[in-house]
Amino acid sequence: MFGRSPEAGTATASGKGDGARQIRRPVHDPRWAQALVTIGILLMLASGVALAGGKFLLARYTGGVRQAHLLGGAAASLLVSSGPMQGRIQGPINILLAGIDERSDDPGGGARADSIIIAHIPASRDRAFLVSIPRDSRVEIPAFPKTGYSGGTDKINASFAFGFGFSEAGNRADGFELLALTIKQLAGVSFNAGAIVNFDGLRRVVDTVGGVELCVDEETTSVHIGQDANGGTTIPYRQSPPDNQPVPIPGVRPQVYHVGCQHFAGWQALDYVRQRELIPDGDYGRQRHQQQLIAALVKRIASTGVLTDPLGADRMMRALGNAVTFDGNGVSLADWTFTLRGIAPNAITMIRSNAGQYSAQTIDGQEFEILTDTSRQMLTALRDDTLDAFIAAHPDWVISTPGGA
Repeated sequence: MFGRSPEAGTATASGKGDGARQIRRPVHDPRWAQALVTIGILLMLASGVALAGGKFLLARYTGGVRQAHLLGGAAASLLVSSGPMQGRIQGPINILLAGIDERSDDPGGGARADSIIIAHIPASRDRAFLVSIPRDSRVEIPAFPKTGYSGGTDKINASFAFGFGFSEAGNRADGFELLALTIKQLAGVSFNAGAIVNFDGLRRVVDTVGGVELCVDEETTSVHIGQDANGGTTIPYRQSPPDNQPVPIPGVRPQVYHVGCQHFAGWQALDYVRQRELIPDGDYGRQRHQQQLIAALVKRIASTGVLTDPLGADRMMRALGNAVTFDGNGVSLADWTFTLRGIAPNAITMIRSNAGQYSAQTIDGQEFEILTDTSRQMLTALRDDTLDAFIAAHPDWVISTPGGA
């Protein structure tokens, strides 16, 4: 739908526009997936607290999460301790989280990664960093023989599509693997675990905990939800070619989120954090709002009685499980849960690429986001487990959470 560049409809197998066979990308553009990737880190952080529910809850939780081999050649070698600390993962941890644009009612529509986050947990295990990579970042994508993709230069979110495949029966695991391989080539980072996140699961999690408190930091008008003269819900804007700008539909009043702290139900939270077209800072504003949601949701889970109520905790953990497909890289989900259980909700630091400032270039008719030299330094710091030092030198790259969410 809104905000897609004209070139986003197809991509060539070479990535260089040389007339090679084309892969279908979705003609729809549900921005719901943009906000959902952050639930992957919630799955890891909140679950450790919820283990107070005992062995039954842990079994329900770990048994309900979909698991698959996602990382392939981008998997890191894990050091797992033995003896009294058997199963504990050693050293710093990097988890790749991808929110994908995929519809169950359109199996032939393909898929792409609309939201990409690296969750970095230092060797100290006392905090977590969430580093977002803009989906339009111009990168080199390696060849991927599984789908016949020969490699090329494209937006980073196209790597998922090229890995997903050229047939209607595309493979999400292969899409994730090529995305992970692309980041490994870009930053020298291998991954200890990975997760694919979907929309419906996150909305259910928000509703399961009774909604969240979010502090809106800029007036945000929805291009997706509005009311007509009869009070019915409908789309308030249409897409106008050739630049795909949103144009108001007469007689429809859009949903508007005003500045200030307020309580959001699941549908409101997801609608708010998917917006980019009518806010001044576009994708970077949406990225900031998404990461503010993760902080608010972690805080809500930690503070609500859902964790001390076995039935409520069971509902929440099942909702979390339904939101994620997880690759633990050969380590059980229970061991992952115990490994990350010491990270408190207020120990999550959210970092924006390019300091949240656009660095766009138009190349061969396509607009790309160019990662600055400092962003590449940030990725090097992530690889080397020195993000603390990077943040000390660049404090303005940290995303704040208005109202202490």
